[in-house]
Amino acid sequence: MRSLRGFGLLGLYVGTQLAALALADPFRSAGLATTSNSQSPTAPLFIIAVIVIAPLGILLFARREGGVATLRHVILVGIAAALYLTLYATFSLLPPGSTLLPPYGAEIVADPALAFAAMASAGLYLALLLEPQWYIVDLAGFAAGGALTAILGISFAILPAFILLGALMAYDAIAVYRTKHMVSLADVVTEMKLPILMVVPDAPEFDYPSSPSLAEHRAQPVGERSAVFMGLGDVVIPGTLVVSAFVWLPTLPSIAGLGANFWVAIGVLLGSLVGYAGLMRLVAGGNPQAGLPFLNGGAIAGYVLAYLLLFRSYSLGLTGGV
Repeated sequence: MRSLRGFGLLGLYVGTQLAALALADPFRSAGLATTSNSQSPTAPLFIIAVIVIAPLGILLFARREGGVATLRHVILVGIAAALYLTLYATFSLLPPGSTLLPPYGAEIVADPALAFAAMASAGLYLALLLEPQWYIVDLAGFAAGGALTAILGISFAILPAFILLGALMAYDAIAVYRTKHMVSLADVVTEMKLPILMVVPDAPEFDYPSSPSLAEHRAQPVGERSAVFMGLGDVVIPGTLVVSAFVWLPTLPSIAGLGANFWVAIGVLLGSLVGYAGLMRLVAGGNPQAGLPFLNGGAIAGYVLAYLLLFRSYSLGLTGGV
């Protein structure tokens, strides 16, 4: 089973990004972008600031008595609310759509997507609150990760996406290897059993709620560890460039009936998978590793190579065109 858990994590990584690609155009049509100027180099600065500041706030609050329990409830409510909004946008794409109910003059609308999104988000909230097993955590992480990746990708064109990936690649390296506060954050998040970490165990009967802390997990010999973990940000951030390439690049030239934008997006994904392979080799050594330098670096390299091959231009689409 230990040889398979890496493939399980890989499946979550690739599946989340493919889901984001499928959601990109519908989310864009629904107006879910976070900024009105997706070409602006300053567009990702707010997201970068939140990602830098939020871990410090979590660590400080977690040191207070009862802080971890309070944080868990606050973050759970936030996750449930975000899932409701994104699941509603997703379910709205499926038939049947909203319909008027009699008497029609009362303009009462039945919207199945509203009910499905409410039930799904409430169900995941209760499952995470009461029995956060690894498969529940991964399901919620997959849903949240796919939606968030799509939203960031439609919000940031190529240059802002490059800035986002580059800045967070540097930050992740500093936070893991120098200040090490990201390692401490992973310990706190694991204790809270939230879908901020994706979990792939050796066996289906793995009991995540009663599992050792991440620090205790790291203290075990590599061959005896019962699960592998990956931060949700390690999936979402490189996936942002996958979606951005798909949404913001021209469709021509097309190859095999698929637009150049699609093939560049696949190039980004493949590049990040090269970085993923290098990351997994280091993770096998047993020490915490910064994922974004490998994943973002591979994604950017994959984008550059695919763009040059398809568009034969050194502009790299950074100015909003070919």
